Amino acid sequence: MKGIVFTEFLEMVETQFGLEVVEDIIEKADLPSEGIYTSVGTYDFNEMVSLITELSKQVNLPPGDLIYAFGRYLFTSLKDAHPEVIQSYNSPLGLLYSIEDHIHVHVQKLYPEAELPTFKILEKTDTTISMIYSSSRGLYRLAQGLIEKAFEHFNGSAQISYELLKEDGTEVKFDISQNG
Repeated sequence: MKGIVFTEFLEMVETQFGLEVVEDIIEKADLPSEGIYTSVGTYDFNEMVSLITELSKQVNLPPGDLIYAFGRYLFTSLKDAHPEVIQSYNSPLGLLYSIEDHIHVHVQKLYPEAELPTFKILEKTDTTISMIYSSSRGLYRLAQGLIEKAFEHFNGSAQISYELLKEDGTEVKFDISQNG
């Protein structure tokens, strides 16, 4: 997993819960990297699992809720770091429709070793999109947070529902309907 995900996650934790919580979860997670990350480095996904698990214990929130909150946070961080990617679109559905063909291509140029999820578009209209999220990491709640924040960025909102196609969350169908 790319280091930028780790650095942004720890920044979110510090912003929302404080530096002491960051230090505590790093210490308790017993990480091979010792919690020292660079944005361009690559680290074991299990370190992220350990950090989320420790944070969940520390703040008494379910891991899924923390992953979802991180997705929302990450959208803003990525938008601020790479505004040129988002500026290409005039709607959240247009952005979502282009994840595979444009967004992920751009990400791969920046981070060639990144292991990205796939989004297979099943159906798209002017106000809806249905897609399958696939990832061995099962971070569909992160995707949900990113999607919701994309709608907010475009001053919109949506009804977002998902159905786990595989119990471990590695394959999930999202149905998204733009409000208004």
